Amino acid sequence: MEKAILAGGCFWCMVQPFEEMKGIVNVVSGYTGGHLKDPTYEQVKSQSTGHTEAVYIEYDETLVTFEELLELYWQQTDPTDAMGQFMDRGESYRPVIFYYNESQQQSALSSKHELEKSGRYPNQIVTQIEPAKEFYPAEEEHQQFYKKNPRLYAQEKKQRKEWAENPEQAVNE
Repeated sequence: MEKAILAGGCFWCMVQPFEEMKGIVNVVSGYTGGHLKDPTYEQVKSQSTGHTEAVYIEYDETLVTFEELLELYWQQTDPTDAMGQFMDRGESYRPVIFYYNESQQQSALSSKHELEKSGRYPNQIVTQIEPAKEFYPAEEEHQQFYKKNPRLYAQEKKQRKEWAENPEQAVNE
């Protein structure tokens, strides 16, 4: 079993796309990268802990590759926004690919470089690539949010989809 940690704004919207991917064993919403041990949602949301909301993914590498996870990741985020994602603002919502080993680091760097070369985004790709740090699972009410709060999740997903369909318009707004 392999593992990955990806941050792309509010973790609520990051879970379902990965859970539906073939080869994914487990997706957990949580926090990583900060200085406080065992932070709470309220502490992270206050922007005072240095943590980023992220998803921890366990996957079967015989069924899905890290590179395939990255392909899906880029479709879920705004890689040009360093201090938030969509309507979620602040350090705790920054886009980051965390790597566990040199292979993941190289894959992340290559993937980011390919996205930059594609010209899809008019602004610079600012998604960070950092070593994995301790991951703290979020409180139970944040796990599988899309199943527990389908109406609110649908609203969040719609806003992300509108952005993804026209990133140039979103950048200029």
